[in-house]
Amino acid sequence: MQKLFVENVNGNKIILDEEQSRHIAKSLRMRVGDMLTVCDGRERDYGCIIEEITKDSVTLKVCYEQASGTEPSVKVSLYQGVPKGDKFEDIIQKCVELGVHDITPVLTKRSISHPDEKQAKRKRDRYAKIALEAAQQSGRGIVPEIKDMVSFKEAVACCKADKIIVFYEGGGEPLKSIINKDIKTVAVFIGPEGGFEKEEVEAVIEVGGINATLGKRILRTQTAPVAALSAIMLLTDNLE
Repeated sequence: MQKLFVENVNGNKIILDEEQSRHIAKSLRMRVGDMLTVCDGRERDYGCIIEEITKDSVTLKVCYEQASGTEPSVKVSLYQGVPKGDKFEDIIQKCVELGVHDITPVLTKRSISHPDEKQAKRKRDRYAKIALEAAQQSGRGIVPEIKDMVSFKEAVACCKADKIIVFYEGGGEPLKSIINKDIKTVAVFIGPEGGFEKEEVEAVIEVGGINATLGKRILRTQTAPVAALSAIMLLTDNLE
């Protein structure tokens, strides 16, 4: 069933905004009487029926309310070394589908891309839209936040979680020895093209982080977070 996120749900009527209305009526060609799910972004779903379609809006009638039931038991925060090109867009899309809680782009010593403030703002708007679309497509109960870009030092300083993990091609502990189903929060550091400098790995370890490995093969920067998140979801029983 089609799913949409809305900011506020009050009473048993929902009037979609212009963009959402156009998407429902024009792109999806839905009609009066069709059903869809609306989510408030706080893990509550509302089963709705289309009651009216006008030129500028779509009105929904709420038929029932229930918990989303799709959010994983573990909240994973991804600290992703800023990659070049549009790789970060792919990372957002796939990680949102897999259940990431939030993503922070991080400028590291080996980051090739260094967008200025204006570029970063424009990209963040684009990233937020990708996260929203991926959350709707995958039936999430929240829209994961794509945070402002920070320096590596800032990322390490603000990182708080039950387990802090930095993946490094130089080796480390296997994830199955670090993660179990009772863990509630995990922070994951993934390097850009070229990976992390050794001193960056050491900086994460100094704040209680664990150096981990994703196997004997070296993964691309856009592959590593998907592999890491998939493994974490499996080890916490969130891929059942």
